This record gives sequence, structure tokens and C-alpha cells, in this order.
Amino acid sequence: MKENVIERHKRLNTDAKIASFIVKQKQSYDFKVRYAEIRAREFLDECNKRDLNVHVSVGGLDSITLLMFLRSIYIDCPAISCSSLEDKSIQKVHKLLGVENVKPLKSKVEVIKEFGYPILSKEIAGKINMLQRGTPESATVRHAIITGETGEYGGNRTGTRMQLSKRWLELFGGADPEGAAQGYKTAPFLVSDKCCYYLKERPCDMWAKEHNSVPYLGLMASEGGRREKSLMMNGCNYFGEHTIRSAPFAIFYRQDLLQLALDLKVPVPEIYGEIVRDLDGTLRTTGAQRTGCSMCGFGIQLEKRPHRFDKLYQTNPKEWKFWMIDQGWGKVLDYIGVEWTQESLEEQIQFDFSVKEMR
Repeated sequence: MKENVIERHKRLNTDAKIASFIVKQKQSYDFKVRYAEIRAREFLDECNKRDLNVHVSVGGLDSITLLMFLRSIYIDCPAISCSSLEDKSIQKVHKLLGVENVKPLKSKVEVIKEFGYPILSKEIAGKINMLQRGTPESATVRHAIITGETGEYGGNRTGTRMQLSKRWLELFGGADPEGAAQGYKTAPFLVSDKCCYYLKERPCDMWAKEHNSVPYLGLMASEGGRREKSLMMNGCNYFGEHTIRSAPFAIFYRQDLLQLALDLKVPVPEIYGEIVRDLDGTLRTTGAQRTGCSMCGFGIQLEKRPHRFDKLYQTNPKEWKFWMIDQGWGKVLDYIGVEWTQESLEEQIQFDFSVKEMR
């Protein structure tokens, strides 16, 4: 009989691996930098033994810092990126550092029309997409997304994290017959987590295959999301059957990354502003905290105004109109309860100002 998830985790000693990872996360900054150097060198040595080349996959500040870090320890390998998707200031830094531009497989518009809008998070979007494009083979997983019940393969658990939150089930659960029977709504648009795959991941994978190369990635488990548990289970360096990669910063927190960027004098793209230290010692960027494609909605529900689309209006009103009006992003944000019009922003600013005056 096929082992279930609980049995598999027990065989792989998952709990112990995660506990060990968390201990490393709590170590000092100096420990983490030394640890990252050891893991990066080990990865290079093992790839040499396997006759594999290595490269750095570069995007925003995290991976730009990784590239500078690797060069500082004399690991000078090619750097690639789908730079055309990034903010102009990030493209400028990529060019400065000699990052090779890789062309996306599809345009942003093609990805949205064919697969759906990237909203909320990769994990949530993937679950909604499965509900919207249900097949007989996905019935067990869709049941888990609706109810939290995993079935036999999932160890017959209930109340698991597989279940969508009530907030999103109310808006998207009706795409599945079981959800519709519970009175959940069906969104008038498709949702997908495929954008990164076609715009960034797949093009870079094709480059890697052509060059017999495997990547260093600027991933950190502390950023959460879909990759968090995988990084905790598999550690910095992973040599799997289908995937080989190194994430030297896996145990870093955001504060560690920003401190390293300062230490290495990393050229910070203008969109991030500057790295500053608050009175309590906390480091932050004065501009964007995270960046992505201008049409990306992952995490938009968590942002205060002015959010990323408001800032796009300020920097490029023509592009803002293209996405919000012509490509339907405004209706999508309306549906998930995120305000986006400039009139509503002005009303909020006036309200906030009035509250401060009352105080």
C-alpha cells in the first residue's frame, strides 16, 4: 500500500530536520554568514564532482545580495534573470552587475488570459485554480481544500492547512461542486499561480538545461509561502531526482539579509529606497519591501495604501490604466475587497489626516 503523508514524514525524519533548521535560524548573524559560505562552497564542490555548472538566478534585492555574496567569496559564476519583468531600477542594477537577460516564454497579458490572475499568494492561487479547473484525478485534493479533510493519503486528518480560509472559500469555493453545494460564490474570473512559471521559472530552467547548469537561489524560509517547509526539510543544498539547487540564505531572517547587503555595499535598486536603521536597531528599506511584476497581485490584500498599484499610478499612469482598466485588474481587486481607485485613496488620506487632527 502506498505510504501516506504522515508515514512519509516519519520515514524522512521531517520533524527533526525542521527542529534543527529552526535552531540554526536562531543563531547569530556572523554564524549565518559563515554557514552560508560553507554551504555555497559545498554545493560548488559537489556540482564539480557531478560535472555540473552553476549559476545565480537573480531578481530583486535578496538575490542581488546573493550574487554579491558569492562574488565576495570568489564563486564567480554566470548570473541570469528575466530582467525585462522587473522594475526599471532593478534592470539598471542587473546591467551594472552583468546579469544575462533571459526572455519569458509568454507575455504577462497572455499568461493572465490563458491561466488567470495571480492574486493573494502562490499557495492560495494554486488552490483556487484547482477548484476552478477540477478534474476527476484532483477530487481528493479539492475535497481537502474545501473541508480540510485529507483522506487516506493525507493520514485521514481533519482541520488541516490544506483548507482555504473561510474568507476565500466564500468568494471562490463555488467553482467546485462541493463548495457550490455549501453556498460559496464563484468568481467571474480565473485565478492562477502559473505566472512565475511561464514568465521566470521555466525560461530560466530552459537556460539551465542548455548550459548544463544548476542554480544558487536567494530564498529564505523566513519569507514564508510555499517554499518554507521545503527549505526547512531539505536545507540549503538539495540534490534531488529532478531538482538540484542551493539556497545559502535559507536560514536568514530579513534583518540578516539587509545587514549583509550593507556589509557588501550592495547597489540597492531605487525602487527599494535606502536601507536604514530605526531607533530600535531594526533595518528596513525606505521604499518597497518586496518587488515583483507590475501585474502581480500576490500579497496585495495585506498592503496598506498607498499599495503597489497606487505607486504604479504615481510612477507610470499609462501602465496603471492598462492593467487596472484595460486588463481588468480593477474588477479583480473590487471582488477581493481591495480598494484601488485614486478617489478612494484621496478620501482615505483626508480621513487619516482628520483623525490625527482630532488627536
